[in-house]
Order: sequence, then C-alpha cells, then structure tokens
Amino acid sequence: MEEFINIKYVYAAIIFSGLGLAILTAAFVMFDMLTPKVSVWKELVEKQNVAVAIFLASFVLGMALIISSAIHS
Repeated sequence: MEEFINIKYVYAAIIFSGLGLAILTAAFVMFDMLTPKVSVWKELVEKQNVAVAIFLASFVLGMALIISSAIHS
C-alpha cells in the first residue's frame, strides 16, 4: 500500500518555509537598517501612518514573491 503523504515532501516543505521566513526577516531587517531616518515602529504605532503600513505590506509581499519563485526554481 502506498503512503498517502510522503514524509520527505513534508520535511522539504518545512525546511523551505523556514528558509523563506528567515530570508524575508533578513530582508526586512536590512530594509530597516537602510532607512535610519524613518523609525518604522514610531510611524506605525505612534503616528498610525497608513502610508508606511501599505508600503511595508507591499515590500513584504514583493519579497515573498521573489523568495518563493527563487525557492521553487
């Protein structure tokens, strides 16, 4: 009887998910370091700047698409 779920694919999914999250976190930290004049936390929480929130969301989505296509290749 064949296995319903092959365990090596589960391990690969976990490893690639962790790798993608680590790369995305590193990209976000590098972005935060490259913009020292803007305090992201202060803009989002204290000033409630919606434009910064939308920009960061688009940055994260863009990086996620790039990382996922790089891992998928």
